[in-house]
Amino acid sequence: MIEKLRWRDLLADATEHAADALAAGQVTGYIGFDPTASSLHVGSLVPIMGLVHLQRAGHCPIALVGGGTGLIGDPSGKLGERALLDRAQVEENAARIHTQLQAFLDFDSRTAPARMANNLDWLDKLDLVGFLRDIGKHFSVKAMLAKESVRRRISDEEAGISFTEFSYQLLQAYDFWELNQRFGCTLQLGGSDQWGNITTGIDLVRRLGSVRAHGVVLPLVDSADGVKFGKTEEGTVWLDPERTSPYRFYQFWLNTPDDRVVRYLKMFTLLNRDAIAELAQAAAERPHQREAQRRLATEVTCAVHGADGLQGAERASRVLFGGSIEGLGEAEIAEVFADVPSSAVSRSSLEAGGELVALMAEVGATKSRGEARRLIRGGGVYLNGERVGDESLVVRVGDAIGGRFVVLRMGRRRHHLVEVAGG
Repeated sequence: MIEKLRWRDLLADATEHAADALAAGQVTGYIGFDPTASSLHVGSLVPIMGLVHLQRAGHCPIALVGGGTGLIGDPSGKLGERALLDRAQVEENAARIHTQLQAFLDFDSRTAPARMANNLDWLDKLDLVGFLRDIGKHFSVKAMLAKESVRRRISDEEAGISFTEFSYQLLQAYDFWELNQRFGCTLQLGGSDQWGNITTGIDLVRRLGSVRAHGVVLPLVDSADGVKFGKTEEGTVWLDPERTSPYRFYQFWLNTPDDRVVRYLKMFTLLNRDAIAELAQAAAERPHQREAQRRLATEVTCAVHGADGLQGAERASRVLFGGSIEGLGEAEIAEVFADVPSSAVSRSSLEAGGELVALMAEVGATKSRGEARRLIRGGGVYLNGERVGDESLVVRVGDAIGGRFVVLRMGRRRHHLVEVAGG
């Protein structure tokens, strides 16, 4: 498994005996997921794929939702204190994340079943005095202060770190111990920024149970412009289709830069070496055809949103390249054409009907009525996906999709969206 992770650019580091343990027999390992948002995002796909490869190698994965630690906040990678969420919000977020993770792991496997767990189940029952006496005594304050996530925060006089977030590493370490006792878990995986927390947990498991535990950390992925992976000008790319539509999700992967697409194929898909080698060759020899990007977008969108989500995303994408808009609803029209030139006209101006050529000139789809007529004569104008053959065509409110949008296309790819608004 370690060699597979290394080939797929999914290995940042591992503790000394982790490879030996994974080669010697079946191992139970876990990754924690932070429920501070109602959805995981594309950056979460790195740890998710870590669990997927763990299970495919014959080991038993545990996806741990931090319903308890989510109430505290992980200082790793943070420049300031998190805003604390209330219990109801964290529990709702945890339930949503639980559902998203079920799409990737096999919970019915007879040989290597996956599990879901929520650390609120045990952290909520902790007795403070007992925890400090039995667990806290194993932690050195000097070692805790030496953790990078803590050192970075205490070096900032304005930000600092609260005792609440300072204690996070104790709770994460205790999670490892609980999972070891409940399920025989001896491996923790996580992002490379979790190395300190993981080694702290390994040490606690050794101290409390004389058990050798292990750690594997995965790389943190930045986008081409150096910002957090999955961040765009519009915001974070979420796995929840209500927060990021399958179309937008598909477009995010389709827009992968040429110099990153092969790496992303390795990291975020289950394609084998031969398939990725063929796509790498295509990317090198025919980059303008974007075969690798299309395959990447197809594989990841299908994994996250299923076949129906992929089909809808591909249909919406084809619209921008001259495909039919038949079957697209009002919301999909707004999503697909969000980045094309647009204008608004009043509903009253279309109630009696108006000539298409006049509308095109008015909204700036063409420079003049004359240009609009010439385009129509040449067969280059489409109204809601249908070719226009009549220069005197009248557009009415009833022509608007959902009573709201009129889609104009000039030529193969030039679009203009007209929104019918007001009274």
